[in-house]
Amino acid sequence: MDNGPDAERDAILAALKPVVEGIAATFGPVCDVVLHDYRHPEKSVVAVAGAVTGRQVGGAMSEIGMRVLARGGAASDELNYVTRTRDGTLVKSSTMVLRDSTGAVFGALCVNVDVGAVTRVHDLLGALAGLGAAPAELPTTTFGNDIDSVVDALVDAHRSKQRGSWAELDRAERVELFDGLDARGVFAVRGAVEQVAARLGISRASAYNYLSRARAAHDPSTGGST
Repeated sequence: MDNGPDAERDAILAALKPVVEGIAATFGPVCDVVLHDYRHPEKSVVAVAGAVTGRQVGGAMSEIGMRVLARGGAASDELNYVTRTRDGTLVKSSTMVLRDSTGAVFGALCVNVDVGAVTRVHDLLGALAGLGAAPAELPTTTFGNDIDSVVDALVDAHRSKQRGSWAELDRAERVELFDGLDARGVFAVRGAVEQVAARLGISRASAYNYLSRARAAHDPSTGGST
């Protein structure tokens, strides 16, 4: 009988699969619940109930999952945060990190609630009451079923924050772009460096070089130099 860490993690996931169905049934069609196994980032979704984010079993983790992976043992639950899906649906979500008995993070249970209808009622009541405050701009989250679309979306989001094309960025800005992607957990995914390089139109070697510089800036042993 296998009593190793993978057997324990498999048992935890198996125990949570009925919970996925139960939570989704409780909230109804405005909710979906997704169970992730982060040991397999490219196909982390092992159970799903509901259709708010369009996730499917065998689908990839979202950028939120990448962020959890990037934080490693320091990862913590993220509760009641609000984002928009790429089709504009307003979603309130909670991501609850799963740990084994050693404390190692290996997955997450995610609950997503479509709050668009509630928001529309709120806006209508605000208009009737004469409250004209503009709604806050919310980040857009990519809930893709393949890891490539998630990585591409993160690269595009970071590029949009900087001026011009890759060729117009100076060295510090290029390092900053790779540092931002690394902080979001992009490079925890197998093959992501090559994908980012292709997306930016640079060589694989150049991508690894900028990633190395970004990581060196946070390494005390290098004196924080790039």
